[in-house]
Amino acid sequence: MTEPAAIMLVDDEPQIARWLSPALRAAGYHVEHAETGAAALKRLADTRCDLVLLDLGLPDMDGKDLIPRIREWSDTPIIVISARDQEAEKVAALDLGADDFVNKPVGVDELLARIRAALRNRARRVAQQPAFRSADLEVNFAARRVWVEGVEIKLTPREYDLLRALARQAGMVLTHAQIIGAVWGSDANVEAQHVRVLMAQLRNKLEADPSNPRLLLTETGVGYRLKSDEDP
Repeated sequence: MTEPAAIMLVDDEPQIARWLSPALRAAGYHVEHAETGAAALKRLADTRCDLVLLDLGLPDMDGKDLIPRIREWSDTPIIVISARDQEAEKVAALDLGADDFVNKPVGVDELLARIRAALRNRARRVAQQPAFRSADLEVNFAARRVWVEGVEIKLTPREYDLLRALARQAGMVLTHAQIIGAVWGSDANVEAQHVRVLMAQLRNKLEADPSNPRLLLTETGVGYRLKSDEDP
């Protein structure tokens, strides 16, 4: 059975959470709630998230400052919900990487329609990405096949799931928690050591010198990323 889409509501107004969270759950979504930008970043690093609903008036930062920080490592759709209806605010949020902007107050039906549209657009982008290619590495997502310098490499299912998660967001850092969610599932009781062991196995198969990796890079204290052709 397909897991329900997970939505992160980032808003410090209790009445918004009391009104919106039940409506989203009734529509079939899993909902996480964060009242500050810092809490949102921590939860986004630790849990699966398919879409962010973001208020701009957060107590610890302007919501616009949160958008580029999310975009450093994630293409998760971001819908801004704000009472700021000035055109300049909308343009700034969209230019920073938000996918949509909705003025408060907003009706539930309209918001749900915008959420469905954002999730469809993301699914379409993923479907249109049939493969990842770099100078040495090719990953065919549909066939679950991998080549290095033209030689096919046989991976275990979990090794492939790890590589696919990194390749889907090549150049971006995935935290240990995000990798655990992608490989073992968001509810799995798996420690970071399991990720390190799996990464070592994958490097042994894909890297010419696993002790000095050129593709599967470590971001110390954070996680891992797959080098893309756009990296300097």
